[in-house]
Amino acid sequence: MELVPRYRFEAMVADALDDLPDELQHVLDNVVVQAVDRHPDEPGLLGLYEGVPHTERTGTEGPDVVSIFRAPLCEACIDIEQLADEVYVTVIHEIAHAAGIDDERLHELGWG
Repeated sequence: MELVPRYRFEAMVADALDDLPDELQHVLDNVVVQAVDRHPDEPGLLGLYEGVPHTERTGTEGPDVVSIFRAPLCEACIDIEQLADEVYVTVIHEIAHAAGIDDERLHELGWG
């Protein structure tokens, strides 16, 4: 599908954050979530978590960063409804990594 306007994509990311499972809400206290057009080195990447998972923090770390990539998500979807779903799944996936949840556990929980 075509690239959706940035304001619309950012609204989808915000909606996904509002709808996070209760188990992940605490993670948002120390995570910056940003909408970015595309990763410079991995153009097909949908999302990226950068930081120290909450299960490994010592208390001296700065905020973590979650990037949600607009262009590859739009390219992977056929319509706006599918895009909203994929944004939600990507946001959960990356926030779960911030919480210290690996891919295997994400699938067990039905979040990835």
